Amino acid sequence: MLHTINKSPFEKDSLKTCLRYAEKGSSVLFIEDAVYACTKGTIFEKQISDNHGNISFYVLGPDLEARGLDNSNLTNNIEIIDYKGFVKLVADNEKTQNWL
Repeated sequence: MLHTINKSPFEKDSLKTCLRYAEKGSSVLFIEDAVYACTKGTIFEKQISDNHGNISFYVLGPDLEARGLDNSNLTNNIEIIDYKGFVKLVADNEKTQNWL
């Protein structure tokens, strides 16, 4: 299953809820303001690290760039994808869950 998160983890607990329900083999895609969850040195870095191996993590590159961030700001184990990669993730997963 593909899980998408679009809200900042500093104002919503969507990431925490998502990780509670995401099963092994799931993918999580951070879009819009959720890209802030991917940055080094935040409390979310450990949550992502603890789930790596069971869950694949992705961030939408254009949304990352729109917020002045790049690969050097990212925590480990997060793959940057473009819009084509986003479409591929949707096509490769039978279901998509949006966390608002």
